[in-house]
Amino acid sequence: MPSEAKDISSRADIIRLVDGFYERVRHDDVIGPIFNDVAQVDWAAHLPKMYAFWESILFGTAGFKGNPMAVHRALAQRVSLTGDEFERWLAVFRLTVDAFFAGPTAEDAKDRASRIAVTMQHHINADAAQAMFVRRA
Repeated sequence: MPSEAKDISSRADIIRLVDGFYERVRHDDVIGPIFNDVAQVDWAAHLPKMYAFWESILFGTAGFKGNPMAVHRALAQRVSLTGDEFERWLAVFRLTVDAFFAGPTAEDAKDRASRIAVTMQHHINADAAQAMFVRRA
């Protein structure tokens, strides 16, 4: 982390974080294909949603509209989303935060990303377990 790194404190910082993160994601060998090939993310539409999402998470602002859990649950129906994929997403996120920022809000962003990953993985695993139970019944 650069010694001159500052904390996340504005929408401009959120944009820098999100753009830097998704630039890395697009080129990542593990999760890049999920975003690029399976989900076929429309980046022009997705990035503003992610700016609003992280701004709401970190600064408590209104403006995010969406249901990330539903989106990821649907995606998990099309591609395996295991602990490996969530760990990679988290590693790329943490690396991006640390590359640009340092401070309490940067640490909060990494903590919240960890909780988001755990929650999503829990619900996706529960969906898979329920589907297996229904098939056996």
